[in-house]
Amino acid sequence: MNLRKRIKLDISIVVPVLLFAIISIATIHSAEALLVEQNFYAIKQAIWYGIGMLAILIILILGNKTILKYTWYLYGGCVLLLLSLLLFGHPINNAKCWFEIPHIGVFQPSEFMKIVLILTLSRMIHTFQQKYPSPSLKQEFLFLWKVFIVVAIPSFLTFLQPDTGVVLIYLLITFIMLFLSGIRYRWFVILFSICGIVLAVLLGLYFFYQELFIKIFGTSFFLRVDRLLDWSNKSGYQLEQGMTAIGAGGLYGYGYNHTPLYFPEPQTDFIFAVFASNFGFVGAIILFLLLLYFDIRLIKLALESKRTESKYIIGGIVAMLIYQQFQNIGMTYGVLPITGITLPFISYGGSSLLSYMIMLGIVLNISNENKKRIFY
Repeated sequence: MNLRKRIKLDISIVVPVLLFAIISIATIHSAEALLVEQNFYAIKQAIWYGIGMLAILIILILGNKTILKYTWYLYGGCVLLLLSLLLFGHPINNAKCWFEIPHIGVFQPSEFMKIVLILTLSRMIHTFQQKYPSPSLKQEFLFLWKVFIVVAIPSFLTFLQPDTGVVLIYLLITFIMLFLSGIRYRWFVILFSICGIVLAVLLGLYFFYQELFIKIFGTSFFLRVDRLLDWSNKSGYQLEQGMTAIGAGGLYGYGYNHTPLYFPEPQTDFIFAVFASNFGFVGAIILFLLLLYFDIRLIKLALESKRTESKYIIGGIVAMLIYQQFQNIGMTYGVLPITGITLPFISYGGSSLLSYMIMLGIVLNISNENKKRIFY
């Protein structure tokens, strides 16, 4: 195929991402004023966006069929990276979530595991449906057991880092993609029942038998549960300062590069607080609408897709993006627990941004398959 014909860009998808890039770099630059050490995060984010665009170009040249062909190799490679991280990774803030790369920064394998898991599950579901057009209960059960093993391995390794937030994303991706696959709803009833029982036992031990809870699950897990359950009192320096900065922004904000209060991690976890304090309620609404438009466009693309694999891939991507958007903005306002989940395309982060750009390349390939409005 002619290279020029293969490399096509859907305007309705590319333009929002370009706006995300402008918002991201500008807001990160504003956040740097709150930091004691100047690490040139805005410049680095711009570089990562450039690397991400190169990754998109490569994906457009390869095509999704080629990428899906090597899905299991990608899955195995990511699992090995997660295992190597636990064995050889250097702890940062008591967590082994990143490889440190001299003069470049850190590399987080779990960010890439998310997209690889989406690709793996889409291929598994597609293969199963082709093999069993009208599966029996036994066949569905065996298939779900295979899915459980595939998801459990990276989930367990990521949980040990510890990074509970990413594990929740793995599980959400799996749930949404299985729901879209059309398997019998009774499996979801059974799943929710089991999860409800497990959750009830955990909470019972946490509230009434804390010593036994710590003996079974360890102090680290106890502290993670404690942090998740303690968010409702809206206490904590980071949350209080972030909410105050947002509220002080008023209707139009303090203006670009004028954040009134300091709070930790303004360039990552609390990037929305920086944006809202700079541009106020009006700016926040504009960003909400831009995120909403992007999500709806992806959903529409999934509905238009002729290939079932493509539908499942976009379903997993949309589930991940919407969850992270709600979680990040919700925790900034104090309505959801603080889990360290970043705002996609906006928060600073080389690994996370590159993974989103890879997803974007895959989405653009799906758009090309649908032969929608494009330009060269």
